[in-house]
Amino acid sequence: MHRPSRKTVTLLAVLTFIAALAITSSASADDAYMAKQLAEIDKVNAAGRWETNWDSLTKHEIPEWFQDSKLGIYAHWGVYSVPAFGNEWYPRRMYEPKGAVHEHHLATWGPLSKFGYKDFIPMFTAEKFDAEAWAELYELAGAKFAGPVAEHHDGYSMWASRVNRWNAKDTGPKRDITGELVKALRKRGIKIITSFHHGFNIQGYYPVVEGADTADPAYGDLYGKFDDEKVALDRWIIKLKEVIDAYQPDQIWFDFGLAKIPDDYKQRMAAYYYNHEATWGKPVIITRKGTHLPEGVGALDIERGKMTGMGKQLWQTDDSVATNSWCYVEGLQLKTSEELVHELIDIVAKNGVLLLNVAPKADGTFLEDQREQLKAIGDWLKVNGEAIYATRPWKFHGEGPQLFDRGRGLGKIKQDQVKFTAKDIRYTQSKCGKMLYAILLGLPTEKLTLTAVRVNKAGDGAKVTLLGRDAALPFEVNAKKQLVVDASAVNAGNAPCTFAYSLKLEGFDLDIQPDAVVEAPKTEMVHD
Repeated sequence: MHRPSRKTVTLLAVLTFIAALAITSSASADDAYMAKQLAEIDKVNAAGRWETNWDSLTKHEIPEWFQDSKLGIYAHWGVYSVPAFGNEWYPRRMYEPKGAVHEHHLATWGPLSKFGYKDFIPMFTAEKFDAEAWAELYELAGAKFAGPVAEHHDGYSMWASRVNRWNAKDTGPKRDITGELVKALRKRGIKIITSFHHGFNIQGYYPVVEGADTADPAYGDLYGKFDDEKVALDRWIIKLKEVIDAYQPDQIWFDFGLAKIPDDYKQRMAAYYYNHEATWGKPVIITRKGTHLPEGVGALDIERGKMTGMGKQLWQTDDSVATNSWCYVEGLQLKTSEELVHELIDIVAKNGVLLLNVAPKADGTFLEDQREQLKAIGDWLKVNGEAIYATRPWKFHGEGPQLFDRGRGLGKIKQDQVKFTAKDIRYTQSKCGKMLYAILLGLPTEKLTLTAVRVNKAGDGAKVTLLGRDAALPFEVNAKKQLVVDASAVNAGNAPCTFAYSLKLEGFDLDIQPDAVVEAPKTEMVHD
């Protein structure tokens, strides 16, 4: 990125100071506003079906739409996208001495006493952000739900907030980013997710550096420094209320900062959200990390990893299109479209949903290689969506040498891409249970035996087809009652797609082979 002059840096800092003074009286939250919001939360909960206790909230069921959706997209995009260096933790790392981000910041932007994180805000103008273009791209990728990172650890709200003066409507872009995107997505029938990472903001995300703005009480509301813990927690829940009220999200996703939020605040938040189902006439879902909410309050989310085997309850993975950062940085290392398609298939077969993160530039545009990456996923789903969307897990998730793949992870799981072949097979079934889909993670070149499947009976109308091709494939049942499919007529030149190939089995009475491996290693939870 172009290095700014010292004069430019100084001007930006002055503009930030002036803007902060200007918006303090007009957009900062006052005590009366906060008291009213808290009272409204309690009023809704007192009259609603869902009570503010775990016994009530754990009875909430996962919506069918979420079970059917399989693929969602969200974007790590905000003020932290401006420096385009390191990763989305730049706001914290810039204040940590001797690290690469800190050294880069000093060399590029100057000392922390002159240029703090707040001074990036005027530079985040999002001048090329087009919500319609984003929604169109997400639709082409095959996403059934999508939305923004509503607020990351940095404390900057991507909606028209009143409780937080540091928001996209009053500063930076001067636009309601969340509102524009929600409107464009809903026009296309895409359900809405809003992700929240703001719990960590009030739990020490920013180091306090003497002489820097993180030690200045004037900016404590951005940097999560509050003398009164109740004020910090009240702001935490009111931010959620603002988004719930204004945008009616179908899913609210929480990052790890939720763990240290007191139970009474979490219970009030969950009940308030769930109690809007009746008003809105639609079911909603919360996704959580680990045990940050009790089991039953929403669905489990595993970051950068996967269940090793089939989950007993629906779960979600959040992962990114890149390996080295969640937000845009120069030198973004993208995964291949093939890897992302294989990840989606493996997750769905294990009773999961993939929430895929994308990384637009600070100006609101996507690089072409990222656009092509997403379009390739969508092209595969156009052929094979029947084996993914609205399916349910079969009796066992698959077979093959990479049967218990946990994904790359970040830090705790090896970073190398897992290589799959046609011997790696993942199973899904239709809701009615009449069709079984065997998805091959490589192109078959010979007869293929489904070793985990037992054929009790092949009816008169039994057939095997490859999605995207009309002609049925020859098959036989061997002495072990395994299904043997002859896919030798399919090759790279006439295959209907790339990356993975879906066999559709109809008219069979099928079961799992008694000697199939069904015990998986314990799933490792990861976080970066």
